[in-house]
Amino acid sequence: MHSSRRVSAVALGLSLALLAGSSSSWAAETAPVKGGTLIYLEQQAHTNLYPPAGGFYPNGGILNQITDKLTYQNPQTLQIEPWIAESWTTNADKTEYTFKLHPGVTFSDGTPLDANAVAKNFDTYGLGNKEHHLPISEVINNYDHSEVVDPLTVKFYFKKPSPGFLQGTATIGSGLVSLSTLARDFNGLGDARHIIGSGPFVVSAETLGREVDLTARKDYNWGPKNLKQQGRANLDAIKVIVTGEDSVRIGALLAGQADFIRQVQAYDEKQAEAKQFPIYAPSTRGVNDGISFRPDNPLVADLRVREALLHGVDSKQIVSTLFSPNYPQATSVIAASAAGYVNLSDKLKYDPALSKKLLDEAGWKPGPNGIREKDGKPLALTIYESLPQPQNKEVLQLVAQQWNQIGVKLTVLAGDAGSRVADSLDPLKTPVNVVEVGRADPDVIKSEFYPTNRDALLQLGGLSNKVKSFKDDKLNKLLVDISAEIDPQKRLALAGDAQRYLLDQAYEIPIFEEPQVFAGAPYLHDVTFEAVGRPSFYSAWLAKH
Repeated sequence: MHSSRRVSAVALGLSLALLAGSSSSWAAETAPVKGGTLIYLEQQAHTNLYPPAGGFYPNGGILNQITDKLTYQNPQTLQIEPWIAESWTTNADKTEYTFKLHPGVTFSDGTPLDANAVAKNFDTYGLGNKEHHLPISEVINNYDHSEVVDPLTVKFYFKKPSPGFLQGTATIGSGLVSLSTLARDFNGLGDARHIIGSGPFVVSAETLGREVDLTARKDYNWGPKNLKQQGRANLDAIKVIVTGEDSVRIGALLAGQADFIRQVQAYDEKQAEAKQFPIYAPSTRGVNDGISFRPDNPLVADLRVREALLHGVDSKQIVSTLFSPNYPQATSVIAASAAGYVNLSDKLKYDPALSKKLLDEAGWKPGPNGIREKDGKPLALTIYESLPQPQNKEVLQLVAQQWNQIGVKLTVLAGDAGSRVADSLDPLKTPVNVVEVGRADPDVIKSEFYPTNRDALLQLGGLSNKVKSFKDDKLNKLLVDISAEIDPQKRLALAGDAQRYLLDQAYEIPIFEEPQVFAGAPYLHDVTFEAVGRPSFYSAWLAKH
């Protein structure tokens, strides 16, 4: 079905010119075909496969094939359904959860996925492990401890209500791994071969930074019970090949050298569709792609300056210039498909005249070169490009052009710069930052902005020891309240309050709703996506061609 010559050709990164002109033929099938190797081209290499680090899409794309979750979030209804847990109960105030497990489940090393293993997973994800440098998961709040009731029953206790926990058990960050995996140091989990899960595929080989080979697990028989697909996966294997060049990925797909690719740029969508290669663009249902401020930096400490910069961004122009209809213009902090979304487009109007007025009021006057100055200092900001975000360099360059029109300079720095990580955590060096995170639960807002989570605003100065002034107790209380409110409607209302507050304080500038955009060959069938857009190849199959 797939020759070794074809596999090695892609692995060697054949040029688009060599790929041009090849063709494929295939027959329509009425039932899934068993067997075959799927060639999946990924834009970036994975980093660390500790499941709570699975938010990075190259990480999640592997973890989603090799780990199972306690529960399954239906991507259409967003309801939580059985998976490794056959059933569950909770007390009224959502401080205790009890799960009954599917019998007979094993990790790929043969050890049991029982109550003890589940307890150890969530004790690690909920509390972290300092000895092995394993951080706490951002999707678990107020965790206290676990209790193994019997070999197939596990109970979890929380210090305060944790209404988001059930959904948290369905996320990529809660993939279940063996005790031997949890016994490894964090730095050792960048090697995919060290991740022992119970999923439908196992890691059979890896060339670090270049390729991960997955093989179907023949005895797999515990997928989500509501799925049509049951038993082992249809495919025999998957080759995940890192192919950084956009043109090579799309060229390989259209030439029949690959079956599925991630990060299809908007400008490449039409050529795929013209050849009947389907485009998949599932929403990430979380905090929109945008820019956040670090108010500890004196240049953006004044609300009027942040408001001016917010109203100085023309997101409609950015979306229409760079993107396709798969990238809707943002109308709030979170996507329109996200839980708790409120339409706040009135707070996001492009108004450069208002921007100039606000900057004047804040004491920033146009200098001789057009850049505003105050006390002899220019209003000049720096931001690092975020490589995972689609066309982020181009987005930021357009923002820089728009801000230049109101007298503000924005310098866009390379996303692969050696100083990027440290500088991005210092508000004095990086006063503005790219934000985006996917999760189909209102807790996603807390994940992005709370100080002990992603801390997008760098409260208390981040890594800087020169500024420790900024802290927003009102925002932090709102975020904690979202994570602890047990009344579903009140929880959604709090999510709305948080969105309004973030924009009223001009802490963030939402630009567009970010999907994950993939393209597949016409002979590839039944690829599915979890609730925030990571692919699953459990039910996928390749028609004969």
